[in-house]
Amino acid sequence: MDYDFFMDEALNEAQKALARGDFPVGCVMVHRDRIVARGSRRGTAAGGRNELDHAEMVALRQLVHLNEELEPAGLTVFCTMEPCLMCFSALILAGVGEVVFAYEDAMGGGSGCDRSQMNPLYRDSPIVVRPHVRRSESLALFQKFFADPANRYWRGSLLAQYILDR
Repeated sequence: MDYDFFMDEALNEAQKALARGDFPVGCVMVHRDRIVARGSRRGTAAGGRNELDHAEMVALRQLVHLNEELEPAGLTVFCTMEPCLMCFSALILAGVGEVVFAYEDAMGGGSGCDRSQMNPLYRDSPIVVRPHVRRSESLALFQKFFADPANRYWRGSLLAQYILDR
């Protein structure tokens, strides 16, 4: 699988979000080297606080509406930021086989949590996590977002400071 190519597609989705004034997170879902769903973050422009339309959730909704049967374990999800706990849990519930992300979420990342103490559904998931693919390109988008005074989403947060300090 061409990780750089598919992460580039996720970065394109993140660029779309940034162009709208939304937090620049993009996601593509790949099955057998074909993009089957894609999404970009929504609901954060102009100070919006929509915490449901994360890029992964937008792509998962597209996936649900596909008119074809896909083996969930054969899905690889490419995200420009580490999925939060909500998104990571949703990806586990969807049976996704692999998550590839570009930039770590120092404030709310869910993929690195210790699942050993969780219930079997989450603890025993065979999901594979591959971090830091095209990290610098993703970081540049987040830095651009937080450097723009018009963007108020998570301004002054641990995440914003972490990103701006890089």
